[in-house]
Amino acid sequence: MIRPIFLSGALDFSSPYVLIIGASVIIVLSYLFNLLSEKTSIPSVLMLILTGILMKLGFDQMHLTLPGLMPMLEILGIVGLIMIVLEAALDLELSKEKLPLIGKSLLVALLALIFSVLAVAFVLQQFIEMDFIKAMLYATPLSIMSSAIIIPSVNKCLPHTKEFMIYESTFSDILGIMLFYFLISFMDSGGKAAASGFGISFVLTVVVAIVASYVLVFLFKDLKGHIRLFLLIAILLILYAAGKLLHLSPLLIILVFGLALKNHKIFFKVFKNDLDPENDPIAKIEGEFHLITLETAFVVRTFFFVIFGMTIVLSSLVNMNVAIISVLVLLALYVVRFVFLKLFVKTGILPELFIAPRGLITILLFFAIPVVHQVEAFDSGILLYVILVSSLIMTFSLISDGKRIKGMKADGTLEVGEIDTSGEH
Repeated sequence: MIRPIFLSGALDFSSPYVLIIGASVIIVLSYLFNLLSEKTSIPSVLMLILTGILMKLGFDQMHLTLPGLMPMLEILGIVGLIMIVLEAALDLELSKEKLPLIGKSLLVALLALIFSVLAVAFVLQQFIEMDFIKAMLYATPLSIMSSAIIIPSVNKCLPHTKEFMIYESTFSDILGIMLFYFLISFMDSGGKAAASGFGISFVLTVVVAIVASYVLVFLFKDLKGHIRLFLLIAILLILYAAGKLLHLSPLLIILVFGLALKNHKIFFKVFKNDLDPENDPIAKIEGEFHLITLETAFVVRTFFFVIFGMTIVLSSLVNMNVAIISVLVLLALYVVRFVFLKLFVKTGILPELFIAPRGLITILLFFAIPVVHQVEAFDSGILLYVILVSSLIMTFSLISDGKRIKGMKADGTLEVGEIDTSGEH
């Protein structure tokens, strides 16, 4: 007689069927978290991390030993980052009218990143014994805003706020990654060699990004069949991985390709005679690719943050020294952000000031610090504090901004008693 698994006395967690059920339940929960996030403005990322923490506590109670999660976390982080940048790029329409917005967001992202790294490095040096260049290396992941959290969270913001934050967070990711690997190169090979190598790498990356975009679109615009989208994703993953092995800035390749595909009428004027407004093959690819990128980013992001929650050591949260360092790091980040938003946005800096969470890229780069440059005295609890608190600050800011938007009249002005802090970019 066949007995149901729940009556057999023990549940085999190594069974592929149990794993399939578990993975599917996590995806369903992530979908429900997204719905809850839309209603409450609480980032679904926080709920996913909490899910991972609770799963880890549950496994500990059942005395189950988990396999090594870090390699899985790194792979998910890389793929997730690619999908998220693609998702962002496919949302951005380029035009002459938007050039000031793009320039302003790039400038804010660059200056805020540089000065945040310097400020956070100074804070870390006061509490942890390390030289300044190594402190800058540790400060870089903490200084990068998370497009993985920002992009899905700003959907209900006003259009100019949404566009500004998407551009800024994407630039922050790309510039932060470039700075991170530049610092490693600087520490490994010396100042002049690192600077010249960085310049050559950047120019080469731009050339490869433009050439790859043209070649891929040219090849895929007439490709028939039902497997072309994942084939395209596979080629992009190859380009990213190869670019990383060659010490390029491969995220720039992904961004340029996404922008080129979304704005193909600008980038590919050479094809203008082939583009029928009624039946544009590139527009069709862009629409399908956008959908599959969105879905893939959702799944990868889900498992990344759940697994990250499972790797968290909760004892670090009760360390007073860790809490003090984290608070000072957050204070430095928001002061720097306030200064540059005030300089370049001028008329209004809310809710943009508080939409500055740390997340996927912060975790990914932290675990990418080479062993030779690691500092044992640095507690990973600082990472957790900064990620959780910055996400909570963003949550309260978005809730407040949502109430302000609801108070708007039909003509776009605010109801009496409401204060307009959004500003125009």
